[in-house]
Amino acid sequence: MTVFAFYLFAISAIAGGLFTVISRQPVHSVLWLILSFLSAAGLFVLLGAEFVAMLLIIVYVGAVAVLFLFVVMMLDVDFAELKAEMARYMPLALLIGLVILMQFVMAFGAWDSAQDAAANLAQPVPADRHNTEALGVILYDQYFLLFQLAGLILLVAMIGAIVLTLRHRQDIKRQDIVGQMMRDPAKAMELKDVKPGQGL
Repeated sequence: MTVFAFYLFAISAIAGGLFTVISRQPVHSVLWLILSFLSAAGLFVLLGAEFVAMLLIIVYVGAVAVLFLFVVMMLDVDFAELKAEMARYMPLALLIGLVILMQFVMAFGAWDSAQDAAANLAQPVPADRHNTEALGVILYDQYFLLFQLAGLILLVAMIGAIVLTLRHRQDIKRQDIVGQMMRDPAKAMELKDVKPGQGL
């Protein structure tokens, strides 16, 4: 049953990734991407990493993929124009893909496993320690500095994306908090002596 579940999740993950790329409808691509994420989560469950599987479902399926789906469905994007722009850069993209493929071939050709790799893989998580605790010990003890650096890189990327996409439109009224705090009450208000029976 475990072998059958592995092949089922593996084939589903590969098929989901393939149809994500080749699907013509963007909404269908996002749905295939969700299938790929769910299949990867199933593979993590088979490996005994239930915490990572739940993170994959909650973060990627529940947040990222649903966000993609809403953006694709609600934004009126001219995909024909995007495909025309993509066709212009197709030779460059194929060249970059060929270079990356050659790098993968070189990397796997020179791959050499450590002597104690099989023994480390064969050692299960101790019964008195849950895999969530073991993952936390690895992240926040052995790789704490790298974990914090990854968080800083993501923070810089988020700030860069906000700066690059920020556009100030002149036809929209915005709140000037500093101007409101520094205003002079004597100039901000004016008293009118309205006489009875007379409008403003």
